[in-house]
Amino acid sequence: MSFIKTLAALTLFALASLSLSTHAEDIPKQIQGITQSGAKIIKTFPAASQMKGWVISKDGRYTILFSTPDNQTLLAGDLIDEAGNNLTEQYADLYIPKPDLTPLYSALEHSTFITEGTQQSPKSVIYAFFDPNCPFCHFSWKAFQPYEAAGLQVRWIPVAYLMETSTAKAAAILQAKDRLSAFRENEQKYNLKNHEGGIKPAKPSAASTQQLQANSEFMHKLGISGTPAIVWKDAQGKIQMKAGMPRLFELPAITGLPEQIINDPELARFR
Repeated sequence: MSFIKTLAALTLFALASLSLSTHAEDIPKQIQGITQSGAKIIKTFPAASQMKGWVISKDGRYTILFSTPDNQTLLAGDLIDEAGNNLTEQYADLYIPKPDLTPLYSALEHSTFITEGTQQSPKSVIYAFFDPNCPFCHFSWKAFQPYEAAGLQVRWIPVAYLMETSTAKAAAILQAKDRLSAFRENEQKYNLKNHEGGIKPAKPSAASTQQLQANSEFMHKLGISGTPAIVWKDAQGKIQMKAGMPRLFELPAITGLPEQIINDPELARFR
């Protein structure tokens, strides 16, 4: 994200209400300058490289920002450590309040999705939002294949936001006579070098445009801002959600199935 775009995004998160533990002089000037739109500091926490993390809330949605030790620079976006771990996602799991997803879970059945994996009497069912051009969605698809063979059903919910071709590729999948075959073509021919799905774009119809818009709106209702995003019901019946590509050791808990052997070298970094 460019500096200009970052500043534009930050204007949406004014800090009119500060936590009692945060003094005004400790707040970066960039944040102090945008305190008029009603956002709140929910929590601060120590982050990597001696930075400070800020959990910001506005209109029921949360974001995480980072300030440098000298308070001179504010960062937004993904922090990646030297091992390739997405620290922003980890901080989000730790510090962003978890919404009650139960009222929305049943509505997932009425979203537009592509059903992959065990079709009859699956052992478990999960939902996954994806963009046809999303590389981490592609990696998630590869990681779920052994679990699908073991009884998992994945309901892939298409959205389109990542690239100019995302809408046309999602439309190509939704408008295909065999949506599952079209979805698999997109993943099997995925171009990792260019981060592009492998299906040929199609002109979106009015129906597919409406379906993608409805899926996108539903994704935002869940508080999801990117793909992949996985929603499932755990062994206790509680609704869970995972943003981003899961680590391979997380898959048994997500799928409710025993750990499966995954030897794909492209997935080795997610162990």
